[in-house]
Amino acid sequence: MAKKHARPLAQNRRASHDYFIEDTYEAGLVLKGTEIKSLRAGRVSIQDAHARIINGEIFVINMHIAPYEQGNRFNHDPTRTRKLLLHRNQIDSLIGETQRKGYTLVPLRIYIKRGHAKLLIGLGKGKKQFDKRETLKRQQMKRDVDRALRDAERQ
Repeated sequence: MAKKHARPLAQNRRASHDYFIEDTYEAGLVLKGTEIKSLRAGRVSIQDAHARIINGEIFVINMHIAPYEQGNRFNHDPTRTRKLLLHRNQIDSLIGETQRKGYTLVPLRIYIKRGHAKLLIGLGKGKKQFDKRETLKRQQMKRDVDRALRDAERQ
């Protein structure tokens, strides 16, 4: 289970709306020189990204890191497939979990920790439409209760 994280460079806010996140893992990223420079500048998006297990290794697909402005000919492809670094036992457990029905690996947050780029991935089970509506109702009821308590304290 991952612990507190540094300030995120990018977050996937749709993930909690579309998935029930059951567990999180902190993975290192294999990046090229211009990618880390662009990432440190905050020019990254993980909205459309997803992680996949290919030949016993985990890769993040469709994560967009904008080309570095001073990168000239050494620049990278913005949406290339990037390898994630995890311990072998974590990868093995994720292989078992993702083979169960409806489970997928969802990138949640990207940040810099002690000089290294880290990606927080979550093991998520897809929500059905009625689950999404139920979650929205619950959030609205919580907001209404909090608002009523706050208004009662003011008087």
